[in-house]
Amino acid sequence: MKIAVYSCREDEIALFEKYGKEYGVELSISPLPPTPETARLAEGCFAVDIITTPVGRDLIDIWRGFGIKAIATRTVGYEHVDYKYAESLGISVSNVSYTPHTVAEYTVMTMLMAIRKMKAILTRYIGQDFSLKDIRGKELCNMTVGVIGTGKIGETVIKNLSGFGCRVLAYDVYEKDSVKQYAQYCPLNTLYHEADLITLHTPATDETCGMINKNTIASMKDGVIIINMARGVLIDTAALIEALESGKVAAAALDVVDGESAIYYKDFKYRPVGHHEMAILQAMPNVLMTPHTAFFTDEAVGDMVRYSIEHCVKNV
Repeated sequence: MKIAVYSCREDEIALFEKYGKEYGVELSISPLPPTPETARLAEGCFAVDIITTPVGRDLIDIWRGFGIKAIATRTVGYEHVDYKYAESLGISVSNVSYTPHTVAEYTVMTMLMAIRKMKAILTRYIGQDFSLKDIRGKELCNMTVGVIGTGKIGETVIKNLSGFGCRVLAYDVYEKDSVKQYAQYCPLNTLYHEADLITLHTPATDETCGMINKNTIASMKDGVIIINMARGVLIDTAALIEALESGKVAAAALDVVDGESAIYYKDFKYRPVGHHEMAILQAMPNVLMTPHTAFFTDEAVGDMVRYSIEHCVKNV
């Protein structure tokens, strides 16, 4: 059995070789993304292994002609794949899970950086400005934190926060008893009204896309802090910018942003990025932005490679 691996980074090669041997599969590894032009890399394979590149009907049709039976994306999100169309053709589509600690720990790190104004402190330090003006922060123990989404990552964030002594509110369509010992579930509107800091850990669905918008921001506390380590489409970026400029939102930490897929994981040192809203956010001293790296640990990358191969083998 043979799997075509697309968009393989150098740091993944050894992992693919390790788990390929473990699962008894041959791998055709390429750094190139999946496109109609690179589709032939999957000839003679029974499955393809991808990451974040959008996969539409045209590419799926080509792969089907090669006899592909499974598409595995080594990401938690799978909205970049037209999975309904693939499954209608009898091609299984699978995503992966990985240790929740990687994003959960990163989330708490960015919370602390946001409330302690760390971006401004570090930027000023580089310029040898060691004054204290406008960099006084807050203590997490005195804040109410709202966690939207209590899946594996959201629940781990809540458990991590329990050590800080802050009040934690939680919202999810499906409540979990294991969360209730650390947080109080409440309606989403209550969370918006009462939280000093809101962190998002929900998937991108029709219901959640744009859930942080002009109206919901208006219902939040003045000076609220917003953290998004989940999906960029959860936030109406224009509304967030407006709220940051007015002071309604005091700060934000964003590992994701709507429209990032053509930008993140590429090098733009010597050319325009072409994302106006990202440029505005990046220029703000109270906005911490990172390029979708909350997941990026040794443990998580190993899980992503292993589970993607395992799902290919099991789904055929």
